[in-house]
Amino acid sequence: AHNERAVAMLRSRKYREDKPFAIMCPNSDVAARYCVMGEEEKALLQEKDRPILIMKKRQGTSIAPSVAPYQNTLGVMLPYTPLHHLLFEQDLTALVMTSGNVSDEPIAYKDEEALRRLKRIADYFLLHNREIYMRCDDSVLKLFRGEKTFLRRARGYVPFPIRLSHPGGSVLACGAMLKNTFCLTKGNYAFVSHHIGDLENLETLRAFETGIAHFQRLFQIEPEAVAYDLHPDYLSTRYALSLEGLPKIGVQHHHAHALSCMAEYGLEGPLIGVTMDGTGYGEDETVWGGEFLAVELTRYRRLGHLRTIPMPGGEKAIKEPWRMAASYLQRIFGDQMWELEIEFIKRLPRDRWEVLKGMIQRGINAPLTSSAGRLFDAVSALLGIRDEVNYEGQAAIELEMIAAQDAAGVYPFTIREEEKKFVVDPDPLILAIVDELKKGVPAPLIATRFHRTLAQIIGQMCCRIRERYSMDQVVLSGGVFQNHLLLNMVWDLLVAEGFRPFVHHKVPPNDGGISLGQALYARQRLQEGLSEADVPAE
Repeated sequence: AHNERAVAMLRSRKYREDKPFAIMCPNSDVAARYCVMGEEEKALLQEKDRPILIMKKRQGTSIAPSVAPYQNTLGVMLPYTPLHHLLFEQDLTALVMTSGNVSDEPIAYKDEEALRRLKRIADYFLLHNREIYMRCDDSVLKLFRGEKTFLRRARGYVPFPIRLSHPGGSVLACGAMLKNTFCLTKGNYAFVSHHIGDLENLETLRAFETGIAHFQRLFQIEPEAVAYDLHPDYLSTRYALSLEGLPKIGVQHHHAHALSCMAEYGLEGPLIGVTMDGTGYGEDETVWGGEFLAVELTRYRRLGHLRTIPMPGGEKAIKEPWRMAASYLQRIFGDQMWELEIEFIKRLPRDRWEVLKGMIQRGINAPLTSSAGRLFDAVSALLGIRDEVNYEGQAAIELEMIAAQDAAGVYPFTIREEEKKFVVDPDPLILAIVDELKKGVPAPLIATRFHRTLAQIIGQMCCRIRERYSMDQVVLSGGVFQNHLLLNMVWDLLVAEGFRPFVHHKVPPNDGGISLGQALYARQRLQEGLSEADVPAE
């Protein structure tokens, strides 16, 4: 892990440009050389589950920069097999540990498959006559106020069940597309699967199907219904709809997010669900992702959201955040955006943007989105952090990484009411950031003020909702809340205002927790005697 050339070669062979690697150290004392570590971190590292723990990187560490480029954190774990301990008998202090796969493909766990698929990555193979029965990734955690929060729940924690508040029927929930997991329920237990990955190819779909069959056999579960995300193009949705003889129960993406957090605490609502992520199929066929919901077990109501903005080029805008920044500038300034004296405009490809602007005007491949993730992308691109991404969430993660922890100040925004919903307009926020860029304000200060502003948006929206609907419980879910800088700010604001906030501690807030929420919904629908369900009408 200290050899920059070796790490760079591994990245090249795995086609893994920037996504951080984890390292393994022989013990917590050695790990403390590379990371800022307290007693809580030390205790978690040493638990029998041996997760990867994300911790603050020490300045001047000797770990190769390309282990975790553009990050101020490191993912560290301790040995958990005899082989690991044997390796560290050679006086090694840190090894890069990565799964046996090409990026975005499932782990190769059969000898013949590994020798074939990994021959261009690995120089040597260590084989054994004891076969691996099931592929399983390492679990990844961060500490939030002294308690575990999952970014990925897998080895060490799966297949241990999550206890639900009351018994119910057996259902299969198929999860989402990204960071997929599935969930099977039996009695008052929910068995959430290990991390499957992004269901974007045949190999991962096969791993998903194999995992479901394995869990059904292991726990002797015959589902009475199958739950799925409403997005028609998700492979998990298509799989669910292909199953014969089972009632099919669709669950809106952000409702499932909120329910997954509620399941951890046995909450039934009504309560406020703040669900923020990159993408989720909305009931109005726009792309949701900055949502304020009134949530109960089998129904929800959309009380508010971020103002929608076109995504030029559709999904291409997710991989090229500059498109979202340009979309905001076009809406605010029109063609006068080209007169802005900021670096973003200087590097913006005008000919390409003119084509995309025409697509927006004609409504061609420019879906509207209320996504908080896309707002993060826009700010990241404006600040010159990331115009294109190499992995999901990269622009937002690196925006969090550069933030100056002690910067004061909040940007303006407006909240107005449209069709009985509160709509947050972030355009004043973008305008203020442009003004600060003109003045040469450092990007770390702007990044922090952006986080503070988003926390204020969440706090003020919750206050307005409580005033009108008398709810004081708030669940925080969705991939945006993997950002602990934002999560801490939101938590402090909500507690100061007298709310009772709830965050994830048993499943990830990202789409890895979606299947648990789907399962909770489907069980309740079965209990009410319904065999099929759509998204409840408002």
